[in-house]
Amino acid sequence: MGAIERRTTCPYCGVGCGVIASVADNGSVAVRGDPDHPANLGRLCSKGSALADTLDLSSRLLQPEVGGKHVSWNHALDAVALGFQRVIDQHGPNAVAFYVSGQLLTEDYYVANKLMKGFIGSANIDTNSRLCMASAVAGHKRAFGSDTVPGCYEDFERAKLVVLVGSNTAWCHPVLYQRLLQAKKDHPDLSIVVIDPRRTATVEGADLHLPIRPGADAALFNGLLVYLSAHDEVNPQFVERHTDGLEDALEAAHASSPDIATVGERCGLAAADVARFYELFARTERVVTVFSQGVNQSSSGTDKVNSIVNCHLATGRIGRPGMGPFSVTGQPNAMGGREVGGLANQLAAHLELDYPGHRALVKDFWKAPTIASEPGLKAVDLFRAVEAGTIKALWIMATNPAVSVPDAGQVHRALARCEFVVVSDCVRHTDTAKYGHVLLPASAWGEKEGTVTNSERRISRQRAFMPPSGEVRPDWWIITEVARRMGFENAFAYQSAAEIFREHAALSGHANEGTRDFDLSGLAALSDAEYADLVPLQWPVTRERPHGTARLFGDGNFYTPDSRARFIPIAPREPAHATSCDYPLALNTGRVRDHWHTLTRTGLSARLSAHFVEPYIEVHPDDAAPLGLVDGSLARAESRWGTAAGRVRVTDSVRRGTLFAPMHWSDQFSSAGAIDRVVNPATDPVSGEPEFKHTPVRLVPMKAAWHGFLLSRRQLPQHNASYWACARGQGLWRYELAGNDLPKDWATAARAVLCAQDDKVEWIEYFDNAARRYRAARLTRGKLESCIFIGPSPQLPPRDWLVSLFGLESLDAATRAGILAGVPPKGQKEMGRQVCACFGVGEATICDAIRAGCGSVEALGARLKAGTNCGSCVPELKVLLAQQGQQQQIA
Repeated sequence: MGAIERRTTCPYCGVGCGVIASVADNGSVAVRGDPDHPANLGRLCSKGSALADTLDLSSRLLQPEVGGKHVSWNHALDAVALGFQRVIDQHGPNAVAFYVSGQLLTEDYYVANKLMKGFIGSANIDTNSRLCMASAVAGHKRAFGSDTVPGCYEDFERAKLVVLVGSNTAWCHPVLYQRLLQAKKDHPDLSIVVIDPRRTATVEGADLHLPIRPGADAALFNGLLVYLSAHDEVNPQFVERHTDGLEDALEAAHASSPDIATVGERCGLAAADVARFYELFARTERVVTVFSQGVNQSSSGTDKVNSIVNCHLATGRIGRPGMGPFSVTGQPNAMGGREVGGLANQLAAHLELDYPGHRALVKDFWKAPTIASEPGLKAVDLFRAVEAGTIKALWIMATNPAVSVPDAGQVHRALARCEFVVVSDCVRHTDTAKYGHVLLPASAWGEKEGTVTNSERRISRQRAFMPPSGEVRPDWWIITEVARRMGFENAFAYQSAAEIFREHAALSGHANEGTRDFDLSGLAALSDAEYADLVPLQWPVTRERPHGTARLFGDGNFYTPDSRARFIPIAPREPAHATSCDYPLALNTGRVRDHWHTLTRTGLSARLSAHFVEPYIEVHPDDAAPLGLVDGSLARAESRWGTAAGRVRVTDSVRRGTLFAPMHWSDQFSSAGAIDRVVNPATDPVSGEPEFKHTPVRLVPMKAAWHGFLLSRRQLPQHNASYWACARGQGLWRYELAGNDLPKDWATAARAVLCAQDDKVEWIEYFDNAARRYRAARLTRGKLESCIFIGPSPQLPPRDWLVSLFGLESLDAATRAGILAGVPPKGQKEMGRQVCACFGVGEATICDAIRAGCGSVEALGARLKAGTNCGSCVPELKVLLAQQGQQQQIA
């Protein structure tokens, strides 16, 4: 028959890339970028390219469970409906809550919000999007009167200056970054400025890097506003006709940032660099300022957003090609959640919960018995209320808050104490699922039908290309079935995602008349066939604009009562908790290149797990030296809230006095790598978004009696290791280990772990008790089944050659002899750590190619393919080229 192809959308970040999934006759799946999708034009990042690796069913939740036992759907749905109804009857609607996710499709989100706010009658529904873009929402609403991202991705390519603020775009939104680099290549007069405390991979493509002091963004942009005013770069026509409040904003900016010297001092920057940035911004008409988590995730994130927007309003650089402030979101449907009111302080269709007229409009449209009359609890406060017992029933959908919410230990306590916890997910074993009294198996990517909205307001279809696995059901179906059992059959009689979408679109146009930015009224009458074939388009979509709208505010009209934008006076604030003698370092958290959230999806892929196999902590050399920490040693980050451990990476890419740690590792993949247990739960008073980028911590060296690694075809418990982290390899599991206690007999201890009572194996080993070194390998039927290497320090043989042996059907004598040495025999080469995830190219291979004459990224791409797909590894290729060049000069 040949492969069946479906156009769908990537389920990772807010770029919203189009994907073509091909399903072969044998059921195998291959993915490639959709060349016709406007977001990515055929490109995919390393995560998107590896989507087919993540369809494994071994980790899936495939049947409903109640109390840990498999039950029928009727039993599980009845249990949820009765559990919630009991709490509502006894304690009222505010005693229950939903915690939802940007991983839901818009149709799922819509019915969840409708059930909670319009039928249960509480606004206690919040989303993990609160953790990444709530400050952008609040800043937009203060300035524009609406949560509007005014521009589109094409503006990146039409700008002459792109400012990236708090955004490691190269790793977190790599397809956008590659579009930007291609634009710079095509138009060399395009300048890129990166504002970030860390020297990230994104900096490699920049003309100027401002390594700002953490938390000082508002002071920098206040200074820019002062500079623009002093140098007559304010657009008087635009300001007079279309804005209010510039004088007050300028007065506040003068108070904090009167001149370049003061700004440099406050921001920890060289005055000359600040001046260069201000001059670039002032003299360039087409400026796009891209901001992300480094701005939003702060106890003053909303003010930071408005300090950026103020500068664009002052110059009139908004809503026209190649200019405007641009929030890039972290999740595939964070914006879809905003559209349907998925945040606790919103109504659906960008209507305001605080406005009685809007509440009445939604209540009437839904024919709801009630409507929430006051904002619900935002994420951090929601889990505090669960622990306090105020919220007694909680339904968590498609997210893992026990790992991702700050002060994650508090979330664990809250879930353990909650009377009734329901978890809808596609994954069986997560740090959150273990607390679920009821587990509901939800459809996964590849099985789902619906829509998502990306960072440029572009709605795209996710289409199913696989049959449902086990007994899984779509999230919208699960929610509606519970709603029906709670007595709301007529309002939740949906038979398809298309039906929900039509209602969502109709509500957006209900009594709108152009008064609200979000309007899909042009799609409210889509037939099922038209919905199935829906092409990507940007809202608003109306009868007058049936093909969507690329940009907003180009006419100078905003969504405030008088249609004028608002300048917001900004008084910069320090982070909520300052460093101190006890906690002298500031911890910043974020993502790595190839992983996503809490590893529930990307952790299934061997190639995505190869770049970083364990949690780590970046520390500046000047901070590492007094603690006796060296590259590769282990350390704990400790704060008032908790502790996490990781491998030390000594690097000057972080500022002195700061640390960086990735947020992905959970209790499923490490003994103590869940860094959000450490993170400060302070929140922005306007947006409720937590301060992930600044937690006062101390770094404590971890002294271990032994260090080691273990490679095994089987997943093995690590009871004897005080530190462990595991990662998928190709056909194996990789473990990094350390322990406090030395076994009396390493051979007995190792065989107890590796042999699993199986004596019918070939066993080779080496040990030196005096040196505390032990190495062993277990072979079955001539193949390497597992091996373990132990030593007194982290300096152990490279892993990559040993990993490659697991792909061999048999081992020759030379290879067998080299196993315990950990060194490939003559004629075999060590690939080195993986640099290019798309094509599995290792560092040693790249360095060999450079020494053989590949002197550019293009030459490496031509020879090895590295860097030719998503481009995420290009910054690392440039570093290796520079390092090899320096070594050749020395030689």
